[in-house]
Amino acid sequence: MSPLRNNGDKAARQDAIRRIVRTHQVGTQEELGQLLSREGFDVTQATLSRDLAQLGAMRVSLPEGGTVYGLEAAPPRGGESRLMELGEMILSVEDNEMLVVVRTRPGSAPLVASAIDHARLLECLGTLAGDDTIFVAPARGRSTRTLNRKLKAFFGKEDIP
Repeated sequence: MSPLRNNGDKAARQDAIRRIVRTHQVGTQEELGQLLSREGFDVTQATLSRDLAQLGAMRVSLPEGGTVYGLEAAPPRGGESRLMELGEMILSVEDNEMLVVVRTRPGSAPLVASAIDHARLLECLGTLAGDDTIFVAPARGRSTRTLNRKLKAFFGKEDIP
């Protein structure tokens, strides 16, 4: 086991958390704390909670059941390019007079909705995400049909329903 590192080195600790969350299926903060301890970090649950929040970690549903911590594949870049990267998670985009409904692979809706919100699209007021469904509300005076087409284009999904 490696000697304990300076726990005041927040950047190093958060880099370790990123690496661990991306390479292990971490289901609890306790488990994350144990994995960090193996790397020489001795952290409290409160510190882990703050770090996870600052890193934008979220609970992600696994296809086989259960949840683990997940991080976006990369820090958010330009909103529109980020939406293109997430296109593989999108199953359908449909609209009515009130909302656009985006269906995703199980567990993907929170990540996709966050990317839509961070893109700051003029046509979009905001999103509401479940596990595999997102309600996207158009901005005042914007049509759902226009928002639907814009989202499909960003996701690279012009050919889906």
